[in-house]
Amino acid sequence: MQTDIFIVGASVGGCACALAACKAGLKVILSEDSDWIGGQFTTQATPPDEHGWIEQFGCTRSYRQFREQVRAYYRQHYPLTQEARENPHLNPGNGWVSPLCAEPKVFLAVLQDTLAPFIASGQLILLLNQRPLSAAFSPQAVHHIVLQAAESGEKIEVRARYFVDATELGDLLPLTQTAWVSGSESQGETGEPSAKAQADPRNNQAFSLCFALSYHEGEDWTIEKPSDYAFWRDFVPALTPAWSGPLLRLSGLNPRTLQPVHYNFQPNREPNQAFAGLWTYRRIRHLENFTPGAFDSDITLVNYPQIDHLLGDLLHASPSEQQALIAAAKNQSLSFLYYLQTELGFKGLKLRPDITGTQDGPAKRPYIRESRRIKAEFTIKEQHVSAAHRPGQVYAETFEDSVGIGFYRIDLHPSVGGDNYVDVESLPFQIPLGALIPEKMDNLLPACKNIGTTHITNGCYRLHPIEWNIGEAVGYLVGYCLQHDLSPRVVRNSPSHLQAFQQHLEEQGLELQWPDGLVLEEGDPHIHAR
Repeated sequence: MQTDIFIVGASVGGCACALAACKAGLKVILSEDSDWIGGQFTTQATPPDEHGWIEQFGCTRSYRQFREQVRAYYRQHYPLTQEARENPHLNPGNGWVSPLCAEPKVFLAVLQDTLAPFIASGQLILLLNQRPLSAAFSPQAVHHIVLQAAESGEKIEVRARYFVDATELGDLLPLTQTAWVSGSESQGETGEPSAKAQADPRNNQAFSLCFALSYHEGEDWTIEKPSDYAFWRDFVPALTPAWSGPLLRLSGLNPRTLQPVHYNFQPNREPNQAFAGLWTYRRIRHLENFTPGAFDSDITLVNYPQIDHLLGDLLHASPSEQQALIAAAKNQSLSFLYYLQTELGFKGLKLRPDITGTQDGPAKRPYIRESRRIKAEFTIKEQHVSAAHRPGQVYAETFEDSVGIGFYRIDLHPSVGGDNYVDVESLPFQIPLGALIPEKMDNLLPACKNIGTTHITNGCYRLHPIEWNIGEAVGYLVGYCLQHDLSPRVVRNSPSHLQAFQQHLEEQGLELQWPDGLVLEEGDPHIHAR
């Protein structure tokens, strides 16, 4: 197959990249190793982590349109109450992690509808259940990628003028020998105060197998006792500083203070407010939004500290080792559910595979927090975005080559290398084009969590709206490069082309700088609180 741009991975960034490339008039092929597109939204079953200004500014126009289409889908297809239907900021689950906690299948339906016109016209070819197998390349260019079908084993060779790695783990980087890093850099290398003394490429954040639950008082939905339940029930993470006790408990540590904390967990009974408890944290369907009798329970999405899997690094594992790690993480997740059902007495907790689109309950794919990262023309460091490094200021470092904006705390979950939480206040930041351009490879670009961040700054650049912005910017960048017969490197380093490209991005609805007048004060609700 031959195309202008080949996007490997229909992640959040991959879908946004495909949409932008189609709008730019390119011929696009998008592949995905699952049967669902959408990454964090869908196969990983995780509602978007967003900042408090998201309804007004701080994301791209197409991301905002996507969010409104999700709300429109509920208004068209779900039995909402009149109050919920008329709420312009409808939050179907009223979860407090995001103003838009919705079901994976709804996110999927909207993404499919968004791309459908381009698929129908033949401009976009979508290849599902295909994984990248091998590549042909020279030191500065990728020539083709070979895909392999998950079931039949059939192989497809795809040639393109540009290739985009939108996989969750940065799979194309080792496949094409594009220079990459992983895990944690040393403090001597980056100068970051939160970095470790020694670099550790295998020190990546934990991943999680999320799952959905409803609750039915008086009923017994206890699952079969998972194998290795005894191990997980008594498992204490080996972390520094130390964890508070066994992981599968309604207790843990405050990510910011590392002080012990107890989690409230009251299915269907927690108050509808921020920090009410784990049930409302990522609740994706709230009974109060729907007509009486339409549903018999809320639905919540479990992505809690108790299911962070710390016993292996996916990035350096072979395919068979990856499958074993994912199976162990699934066992851990189901063990936590079994613990809630049996030892805490919540027998009415019902696993909901109909929500995740699987047969056994947990999500189709693990929720990935950290990827391989390109060695980029420019690397974003803690000093660029940390509030502590810009006392009295409202904004992070200004980048002349900005291609977007984002905002989230530097939020690192415990890592497989034994680090506990790293949680640092950041400031509203920009996405520099230099972080999207590999040091040497000319026609391969990142569009996911694989950009030029460090282990530390990955913690604030890894969230849904930022990944969307990255992918969208890359789609338009390829269009601009092909239109003007330039490389991304030349676009970034030519002031006239950089200015013209940035103007084009703004015309397409990408915000390149934060509006004047933001006020960040202690306790400001806009500073996202996990």
